[in-house]
Amino acid sequence: MKLSLILILLLFSPTIFSQNKKNLAPTPPMGWNSWNWFGKNEINEQNMKECMDAIVDQGLLEAGYEYFIIDGGWRDTKLGPNGELYANPEKFSNGMKALADYAHSRGLKFGLHTVPGTHDCGGDLVGGFGHEEVQIKQFAYWGLDFIKLDKCKFADGWNEEVLKQTYTKWRNLLDNCGRDIILSISAYEYRSWYPEVGQMARTTGDITAKCNTPQGALFNPPADLKKTFDSVMEIAEINNKSAEFAGNGYWNDPDMLVTGKQGMSELEQESHFGLWCIMSSPLILGNDPRSMSPFEKKLILNREMIAVNQDPTEQGCLIKNEENAQIWAKNLKDGKVAVMFLNLDKSAKKEIRLNFKDVGFTGKVKVTDLLHGKVLGIFKKSISEIADTDQCWFMILSNN
Repeated sequence: MKLSLILILLLFSPTIFSQNKKNLAPTPPMGWNSWNWFGKNEINEQNMKECMDAIVDQGLLEAGYEYFIIDGGWRDTKLGPNGELYANPEKFSNGMKALADYAHSRGLKFGLHTVPGTHDCGGDLVGGFGHEEVQIKQFAYWGLDFIKLDKCKFADGWNEEVLKQTYTKWRNLLDNCGRDIILSISAYEYRSWYPEVGQMARTTGDITAKCNTPQGALFNPPADLKKTFDSVMEIAEINNKSAEFAGNGYWNDPDMLVTGKQGMSELEQESHFGLWCIMSSPLILGNDPRSMSPFEKKLILNREMIAVNQDPTEQGCLIKNEENAQIWAKNLKDGKVAVMFLNLDKSAKKEIRLNFKDVGFTGKVKVTDLLHGKVLGIFKKSISEIADTDQCWFMILSNN
C-alpha cells in the first residue's frame, strides 16, 4: 500500500513533474501556422507543400522559423472505431505522415492543431477526450514535433479542474511517446499551471487576421469599432500582464503574427513585430510565405530583432505608458537592454524620452537602432526620439 501511494505521488506531483519536463523550448519557438492566412477551408496538401518550400527557399528556415504547423481544417469530421483521427480525405488524401515526412525532408519540423475536449471548434465530434493514448500514438507515428492543443469544446462544459487534468494528461503522455513534441496550450488566458505543463501557452483570445475579420488585421483601432477578435495592441497589453512567468523553457503566447497583406500599414507591421520580439513571444508567422513583399521579408528576417526575441533572459514588458507614449524594455543576457518606443497617439507625432537610469544604465550609453540597422550614437543620461502614430523605435542600449 505504501509503495503504491509513493508511485502515485511520483506520477502526479507537480514538483516532480516540473523537474522532469523536457526542456524542448529553451528559447521561444519560431515557425509558421496556416490559420491566419488560410483559415479552415482553404488548406490542402498542395498549398501546404508550397508553403513549406517557400519557407525554406526564402530563407525563413535559416533565420529560425523551423516549425510548420497546420491548424484547423486538416481533420475528417469523424473518429475511427478506436478514437483515432483521420485526415480529410479530399484535401489530404495521402495523410499526415506523408506531409510530415515531406516537411522533415526539407529540414522543417512538423506540427498539427488538435483538440482535447469532445468536439473541435466547428462542432465535429473528433476531440481527444478519452482517446488521448490512441491519438498521441498516431501523432508520434506520423512524426509530429509540435502539437497545438486548442481548448475548443467539451460536451459537459469545461471547468478549471478538468481543464488542468486534461492538459496535464497530454503532457505526461507526450513525455513518454518516444518523440520530442512541443505542447502549445491554446486555452485563451494565462493559468498558473502553464509553465509546468506546456512549452508555450496562449494568454489571450484570437488576434484579428485576414481569416476572421472583414477588416483583416487591426493594430490599434478606435475603441468604438465593432470587432469579434482582439487587435494587436489589445493582445500585447493582455500578454504583458503575465510577463513575470515566462522563461526557463516556458513562453507566453499572444497568438500568431499577422504581418503581410492582412490589412496593416508598414509602420503597424514594424510595431507589431517589434512587440512580439521584445515580449519574447513565440514567433509563429501567419502570412503567405509564397508571396512576401520585399518589406515584409526584410522585417521578419531582421536577425538582430530576432536575436532579442530569442534571448532567454526574460519576457520584456511595458515600463512606461504616458499619454499614448509607451516604452517597452527587455534585459538581455550580455548586460545590454532592448528598448522599444511606441507612439499610440492617433492625432500627432510624439517625442518619447527614456532616462537611462530607469533601465539600469549610468555614464555613456551606446544606442543602436535595430529596425534600421544603424548606430544612433553615444548618449548621456537619456535618449529621445520622435515617433509617428503607430510607429516604433527598436533599440539596443549598451555601455560604451
